[in-house]
Amino acid sequence: MDFDLTPRAREHAEKMEGFFADHILPRNREWRAALDSGAHDAPFMPDLQARARAAGLWNLGLPHLPAHGLGNLDFAPLAEIMGRLVWAPQVFNCHAPDLPNMITLDAVATPAQRQRWLEPMLEGRLRSGFAMTEPAVASADARNIALRIDRTARGYLLNGRKWYVSGGAHPACAFLIVIGAMSDAGPRAGHTAVIVPMDTAGLRICRRLDFLAWSEPAAPIAEIDFTDVEVPAENLLRAEGEGFAVAQTRLGPARVHHAMRAIGLAEVVVSLMRARAAERASFGRVLQDYDTVQGWIAHSRAEIEQARLIVQRCAWALDRDGHRAAQRDVSIVKLLVPEMLQRIADRAIQLFGAMGGSADTPLGAIHSWARAFRVFDGPDEVHLRQIFRQEPAATEALADNPYLHPGAAPLGGGGSIGTG
Repeated sequence: MDFDLTPRAREHAEKMEGFFADHILPRNREWRAALDSGAHDAPFMPDLQARARAAGLWNLGLPHLPAHGLGNLDFAPLAEIMGRLVWAPQVFNCHAPDLPNMITLDAVATPAQRQRWLEPMLEGRLRSGFAMTEPAVASADARNIALRIDRTARGYLLNGRKWYVSGGAHPACAFLIVIGAMSDAGPRAGHTAVIVPMDTAGLRICRRLDFLAWSEPAAPIAEIDFTDVEVPAENLLRAEGEGFAVAQTRLGPARVHHAMRAIGLAEVVVSLMRARAAERASFGRVLQDYDTVQGWIAHSRAEIEQARLIVQRCAWALDRDGHRAAQRDVSIVKLLVPEMLQRIADRAIQLFGAMGGSADTPLGAIHSWARAFRVFDGPDEVHLRQIFRQEPAATEALADNPYLHPGAAPLGGGGSIGTG
């Protein structure tokens, strides 16, 4: 395994660092003020996007676009830089849910679908959402999907409700990729994916959703009701019954990209911790002189480096073998990185004290996002199960295992330890 960047990727990373420092970070407070005023995007966004595109920093997360896209391993440091601010990926057209939706359409869309939906997204002229999770069922088991899809003379009729629809509450969202189940098919066999324009009759946004009082500002989340929502047959993605495969085409890259950006967030948190510890004093000592604080920061650094390495290995495996072969690595990344970010954010809040829980820092939002990350795109327990399933089966009985010492207790021995 060689995680060194290619010359092309190194050039992009250096360019991205400079762009971030010169054009994005200085506008962060202006962006926040725009959102606090009720806007959905800052007025300077189109100008920044034009600058990014002119600099060749556009659509970098689509490896099948030779003009811009990079492999997963080369994209990792770029996503990490973008991930430092929640709105930065949008500047480069690399934001969720649009990037994984573009990856999906690039993989499965027909020529007509590409022309109508994908090409405007590649230009940054169209926004989208993704609807899979439902409020009335345990969505960790995708066989529970309750939204029903029926064939009609012209296409497909959708009835059901989705929530935590990523990007669905943004006023510029033009369409959703919706995963439902054909009414006349059994569990999983009937999973089907269709494109649903937001202006389709019967589609109703019920409300915007938050998670732990955290709101996704760049891609606001919605609960959406579908009542006799009819779409034409040409809006079907791939084929009936292949919706689960379509969803996995999307969710694999989405999970890894989220993890890449989470490492950037973790770096931001550590930089805030170091600044706070250096300038704040308690009981006559600067905070960074306390062993406890030094341990918090040191543990955080070690965990970031560990997470970066596991993400790089996963990205390398994806580039070499594709998503199906790298499923185990994707699940490991999805399990470890959110936990890492949540732990580091928790330490930072403790270090900042009252200020850490206020809106004056991003720590509360980062902590909530990390906790949400442990649920969306598959909860921890689903990925633990996936990892366990790929463990090699036992090849011999425990009693015959050569690693046991002579005279070891027979199978079934052991139990509690008493002191008498």
